[in-house]
Amino acid sequence: MRTNEENVELANLLFPDVTDTVDDIFSKYPKRNIPDEAMVLRFAPSPTGFMHIGNVYTGLICTRLAKQSNGISILRIEDTDKEREVEKGVSMIVNGLRGFGVVFDEGMVDEEVGVGAYGPYIQSQRLEIYKVFAKQMVSKGLAYPCFLTLDELENIREEQEKSSLRTGCYGKWAKWRDASLSEIKERLEKKEKFVIRLYSTGNIENSFAMKDLVKGGVTLRENDMDAVLIKSDGFPTYHFAHPIDDTLMGITHVIRGDEWFSSVPLHYELFEKLDFKQLPYGHVSPLMKSEEGKKRKLSKRKDPEAAVSYYVERGYPKEGVLEYLLNIANSNFYDWRVQNKERSLDEFRLRIEKFNNAGALFDITKLNDICKEYIATLSAEEVYERVLEWALSFDTDTAKVLEENKDYCIKIFNIEREGSKVRKDMVKYQDAKDLLSIFFNSTFAESEVEDISDRVDKNLQEKIVEEYTKIFDIADNLDMWFGKIKNLAEKLECKPGDVAMVLRVALTHRTKTPDLYQIVQVMGNNIVEERLEAYAKSL
Repeated sequence: MRTNEENVELANLLFPDVTDTVDDIFSKYPKRNIPDEAMVLRFAPSPTGFMHIGNVYTGLICTRLAKQSNGISILRIEDTDKEREVEKGVSMIVNGLRGFGVVFDEGMVDEEVGVGAYGPYIQSQRLEIYKVFAKQMVSKGLAYPCFLTLDELENIREEQEKSSLRTGCYGKWAKWRDASLSEIKERLEKKEKFVIRLYSTGNIENSFAMKDLVKGGVTLRENDMDAVLIKSDGFPTYHFAHPIDDTLMGITHVIRGDEWFSSVPLHYELFEKLDFKQLPYGHVSPLMKSEEGKKRKLSKRKDPEAAVSYYVERGYPKEGVLEYLLNIANSNFYDWRVQNKERSLDEFRLRIEKFNNAGALFDITKLNDICKEYIATLSAEEVYERVLEWALSFDTDTAKVLEENKDYCIKIFNIEREGSKVRKDMVKYQDAKDLLSIFFNSTFAESEVEDISDRVDKNLQEKIVEEYTKIFDIADNLDMWFGKIKNLAEKLECKPGDVAMVLRVALTHRTKTPDLYQIVQVMGNNIVEERLEAYAKSL
């Protein structure tokens, strides 16, 4: 066991360039001047290049809870895992979240720039801060350098498993926790790599109670693991950076993913060892998927819909996605929306106690239904603008069609968009491409014609097209048009539905389309006559 004087000497050996004190650091981060009820929340993803829809879910929760309490939301980037980091990973996060309307008050806006007075908001720019706290802990005998190699750690793990013991660095397995100063100096002189570990004083046999904001009251075992605080590359682990950054930035509540719940005992001990006020935790359950009657986590390896890119590339409306995520977060959202159809989503108040403890079930079918409902509320002009915005990034051919035929495309999007029964078949903006393809000869010519000969004989089809061509008049109103369809059916001794089906296939190559009369009106006289003639020849 080292003396207090030896621990101070050791701290100076390990951190010779650290001259600031903990008080110096705190002086740079004054207490926030905010209302008592205000929540200061942070979302802290890693720039690994993959944006999970769960990131949008958690980011939405943090920004909404902060905003509705007149508080502050922070986007902090935890880039301590350099091996998994990708180029432009921060921008991917910022843009991915912003694309769904999740925008923070403070934090990173790209790889280098952060907005706010409590930065830096990226951990790689805060290394000197962590060293100050690590030096203080070593000087107090609360942390120590550990020179265990990867091979030694693997041998320890194997020995523990053979003896059916918990794996990890604790107790007698933490071989450097009480090493003498001379032993440590010897290794330092040899330039051997080391990490800084917590000198845990917890006892796994002891329990403590805590109240999770989401889970409620729980009882946990104390931590006794000598967890790594500073890695050999000088970067902190999440466990060490979290209490430091959250305390300095004035975070009031830690809302984070359920995967961190098992680390609560360690984090409680670190708050205590750092002499920080313990922050309340709320662990949000992960998004789940139902598979063969069982629930599992929505997986980036198994489920394409787990990726934010899935929704962005297909043009899912952000409003629909956010509405669905709010529905997942709070079960009472559905009733609120039914009673407040015209109100903004911003008016709904999230309640932490309403979060699902067991894991929220992510249902892509339900999401699609909500997106259909949302797009159905848009005007044809709004649909045009949003489809164009999507196409400019993901479908340049469709974007060209839209830009060169704006008025025509708006008429197409307006089909069955007015009146009491709005058509609801567009889930995402990508779906517009399929609708547009009916109206342009280049894409129409490439489409496969649906065969209806088993329902309407080809001879009858030919007669229907021939007779309809004689009576067709683009100036007919709906009643006049449908009257001609009925009269033609009576003349040819078939059903009006047969006539309509033949005309529908002749004009669109499909049996299922939006309203046929409106399609005819949008296509106009020339296209209708050309297609009727071409279909007759094909028969």
